[in-house]
Amino acid sequence: MKVLIIGAHGKIGHLLIGELQSRNIEFVAGLRSQEQIKAYNENNIETQFIDLTTSLDDIKNSIEESGADVIVFSAGAGGASDALTIEIDLDGAIKTMMVAEAIGIKRYIMVSSVFSDNRNKWDASGIRPYMTAKHYADDHLRGTSLDYTIIHPGTLTNEDGTGKIKLLGPNENDTIPRVDVAKALALIIQNSSTIGKEYTFASGDQPEEDIFS
Repeated sequence: MKVLIIGAHGKIGHLLIGELQSRNIEFVAGLRSQEQIKAYNENNIETQFIDLTTSLDDIKNSIEESGADVIVFSAGAGGASDALTIEIDLDGAIKTMMVAEAIGIKRYIMVSSVFSDNRNKWDASGIRPYMTAKHYADDHLRGTSLDYTIIHPGTLTNEDGTGKIKLLGPNENDTIPRVDVAKALALIIQNSSTIGKEYTFASGDQPEEDIFS
């Protein structure tokens, strides 16, 4: 198994690198700038240049070059602009799904958001374009032939992880450290029983291993 982290320079993606290293899982960091690639290579981390705003063929070539057979999509525009959010979080995500299907990568794990399927919460979030992008990217993934898992973490924090979570209902939200989201991803990667499932969660009292493995 070799995992391609698309969005490895993001906060969750960067933490996922540490989780995979601790589990001796082979991975490649998908990055969008040569400056990032240089910095990661200096730390002996395998990298792959991936620009989600480029053509489908360019993205296909990048993913093929990575040699991966698992994709974790954790990329995002980070609120840079509404247009870029749609281009990366929606169109970029869908292009990677199309490529995965075309070249035979079956396993695909999506980092989505709490309330991505609850339109009544979108205006209150203040980030409606982001929620729209996540909603339709998730919806497209469900209709693919991929062995997908979608996670919907609650409000993200940079606090220390606890390794314990709780599952949330469709109208619920709570906080969760990013490091615990990264741990969830690592566990999901290792557990085929999570295929075809979605998880909405935040910090709680149940060990993550009990839910994802």
